[in-house]
Amino acid sequence: MVQIISAGEEHLPAIAELARFIWHECYPGIISREQIEYMLARMYSLETLKAELRSGIHYSRLLIDGELSGFASFGPAEQTDVIKLHKLYLHPTQQGRGLGTELLRHCENEARKLGARQLTLNVNKHNTKAIGMYQRNGFCIADSVVLDIGNGFVMDDYVMGKSLV
Repeated sequence: MVQIISAGEEHLPAIAELARFIWHECYPGIISREQIEYMLARMYSLETLKAELRSGIHYSRLLIDGELSGFASFGPAEQTDVIKLHKLYLHPTQQGRGLGTELLRHCENEARKLGARQLTLNVNKHNTKAIGMYQRNGFCIADSVVLDIGNGFVMDDYVMGKSLV
């Protein structure tokens, strides 16, 4: 049975652990192992995740038969009617089964409840699997950005968006 439910602070250690596994499985070949470790330390420390929850970023957990198999996070963007999808990840064994689309639709519906007219996200330009999934779900590439994230690393991303109206 698949469930998508909100995450609280008590769920953050499991989310961080799953993120670490997914990143080490899916990102080699896209970014260096050094950048993977740097970004995991920055983005998935418990302090960072807790601060995100407190700042209004929502986390949702995808459970399969009660086991954490994916997660997403989303929250306000600079424009008042836009929600940014910050994270959407599935365990590699669960990819290709439509669960990413299910989790994405959940985020879209939650964004609508928050009054959003558009959902945006950043995705690495070389993450072709993710880009394809987003495009199949109605997202379009709106921009190309290179963001300096420190320590000599950059995020070379597409900004993608989808109208929710």
